[in-house]
Amino acid sequence: MSTAAAPLPPLDTRIRLAALWTATMVLVAFVDIFGFYRPDYREQVEAGRVFVFDIGQPFMLGIVIYVMIPTLMIALSVLLPHRSNRLTNLIVAPVFALTIVGAAIGEWGYYVLASGVELALLATIVTLSVKWAVPKRS
Repeated sequence: MSTAAAPLPPLDTRIRLAALWTATMVLVAFVDIFGFYRPDYREQVEAGRVFVFDIGQPFMLGIVIYVMIPTLMIALSVLLPHRSNRLTNLIVAPVFALTIVGAAIGEWGYYVLASGVELALLATIVTLSVKWAVPKRS
C-alpha cells in the first residue's frame, strides 16, 4: 500500500497571484505592527515625526494608500480580466518591490528578513505573470 499523497490539482494563476499578494500584505502589516515594540520607533511617533515625515493627515493618507496597494492587488488578481491582470501585476509588483528595498535600508534584522521574503513573493508574482499564457477560448 502506497502512502504517497495524491498530487494536488493545478491552481489557477489568479488564485496563486492572490495568495502571493495576501502573504505580502500580511508581512507588510506585521512588520509595521512589530515596529511599535521598538523604543526608537515609539519615541519618533510620540514626537510626531517618523523618519523625515511629520505625522499628520498627509502622512496617514500616504500610509493608507501604500497599504491599499497590496490589499487591492489581492482582489484585482482574482477579478481583473487576463490581459489587464497580467499587466497590472507586472507593473505593481516591481514598483512595490522598490519601495520595500528603500524602506529596508538601515532597518533592524526582523524588518530586513521580512523585506527579503516580501521581495521573494513579489519576484514570484512577476515570474508567474510573465509566464501566464493567454487562456484558450472554447
